[in-house]
Amino acid sequence: MTNAHVASRHRIPSKDLAELIKEFDLGDVVDWRHLADGLMNVNWQLDTPRGTFALKRVTDVPLDRLRRNLAVLPALAEAGIPVITPVVASSNGVVVEAHGSGYCLFPWAQGAHVRGVDLPHAQVRRLGTVLAKLHLALRHAAETGVLSAVPHSLTADVVTPERAAEKADRLAAAARAHGTGDAFDAVALDALTKRRALLAEYAALRPAGDVPAGPYGWTHGDFQYRNLLWADDELTAVLDWDRLGVRPYAEEVVRTAQVQFGVDGVFDLERVSAFVSGYRSVVPLEPAALLDAARRLWWKRMTDFWQLEFHYDRGDDSCDDLFIADEALLHWWTERVDEVERAFGGAL
Repeated sequence: MTNAHVASRHRIPSKDLAELIKEFDLGDVVDWRHLADGLMNVNWQLDTPRGTFALKRVTDVPLDRLRRNLAVLPALAEAGIPVITPVVASSNGVVVEAHGSGYCLFPWAQGAHVRGVDLPHAQVRRLGTVLAKLHLALRHAAETGVLSAVPHSLTADVVTPERAAEKADRLAAAARAHGTGDAFDAVALDALTKRRALLAEYAALRPAGDVPAGPYGWTHGDFQYRNLLWADDELTAVLDWDRLGVRPYAEEVVRTAQVQFGVDGVFDLERVSAFVSGYRSVVPLEPAALLDAARRLWWKRMTDFWQLEFHYDRGDDSCDDLFIADEALLHWWTERVDEVERAFGGAL
């Protein structure tokens, strides 16, 4: 994206803002600022006579799915999960469509985003218990009809090394098509060459079968520090419900631990173990399910290139830094697959 495109994306269109002020009965917007923490959707802080709010323009999920997801928040709040319920518009909905864009509004939540590696071990363990309680609350929401029933079976695609190599080759061709290229093209080409080598060397460790181990149900889908707020050592809000969906519980535990505690190219395995221990103190997941989930996530990272697809297919460079960080972690993880899996399985 050019700087002009980025600046435009960060502004609230004046026609949209006028309609939102009317729909949400805000009176006026005294001031607003773009919030840079979100990667996919666009968020702002609004100061109004009615108070301070967080406004989200949704670009990464269909609006009917967003409405379904937001409808579960009151039930989660009743269950004691720290969530922020959306403001209801004058049209009685929580999603307002304005000139082709979808918006939702939330009361402003106090707190700060804290990386997992910056949390004391006691808070890391507590975070694990919160995720387990969230899974139980979502299960209850499905049992009471707030969410649809969980399907009787669940499968997960396991990408073949050949398919991943084909994708790597296509993206390498896209990087080379830039001619002299830029610094990121050089980084991408080097990473893709190394990834092809990893795929060839570690193909035998590909997860077996397309049926994940362990129980499954409704999960948050992106339970990580960018979507969590802390204040006075307490978790004050779980944000961003766009990716609510049915998954193995172990998958969300492992993915959360990877994003929270896989920082600067390494895993903090002590915090991984503390987080998993906290979760299992509430929901006793079997170690076999966690080991299976850890192997599946490692292979997913091995065969996935979504940040490069954003860059070369969409012209969106907002996730370039994330690709570089994830690539470093992948190599560290691959050299220590057994050690990482022991941490998830509780044998650290």
